[in-house]
Amino acid sequence: MKNLFKTSILLGFCLIALTSMTFKPKRIIFFGDSITQQGLSKNGYVTLIKKALDSTKYNVLGAGIGGNKVYDLYLRLEDDVLSKKPDLVVIYVGINDVWHKQSSHTGTDYDKYLKFYQALINKIQGVGSKVVLVTPSVVGEKKDGTNELDADLNKYAAGIRELAAKNNLPVCDLRKIFADYEASNNPEDNEKGILTVDRVHLNDIGNKLVADQLLPLVK
Repeated sequence: MKNLFKTSILLGFCLIALTSMTFKPKRIIFFGDSITQQGLSKNGYVTLIKKALDSTKYNVLGAGIGGNKVYDLYLRLEDDVLSKKPDLVVIYVGINDVWHKQSSHTGTDYDKYLKFYQALINKIQGVGSKVVLVTPSVVGEKKDGTNELDADLNKYAAGIRELAAKNNLPVCDLRKIFADYEASNNPEDNEKGILTVDRVHLNDIGNKLVADQLLPLVK
């Protein structure tokens, strides 16, 4: 009888401990440039992912700033990402690193791009967070390889795939995914209006495509 009483008390304490325990949802941060910044809009890809996930199990945040390149992400990594103690960080950067070399001569050389990217991976993993990589998508939607920056984007995307393999990380290969979509859905070979509004930033269809591709990788 005495043992039964002790067992009941122990079970009572366990029940109190369990009910008072707060279950921490998985915190996901999408880290990038204006594409990610706009991803927090009503029909943006971050918002769509947030809506698709159980809010009691996932805490979805966006940390995108327009014009950012890979070294901008590195400089604000501590304040905008690591201080929030994420479980998972999705790195989506590269468009401006390529595009700005042409538009304003302030892009990022390929070797430096990969070094900064690897440094981001190291720092994020160093605090115990997981990482998902994303290849840069498009600057122009022509499907025949005639967009002015296609060759550079292909090179930088290949570099991200190599980093993913080297670090044994999942990668969302938007470069290939967008190319495949354009091949099937851009019969007039338009440079915008299929997945983007301006050759770069996503329209509703583009946001949905990105959300659909990333969702399985962040669950």
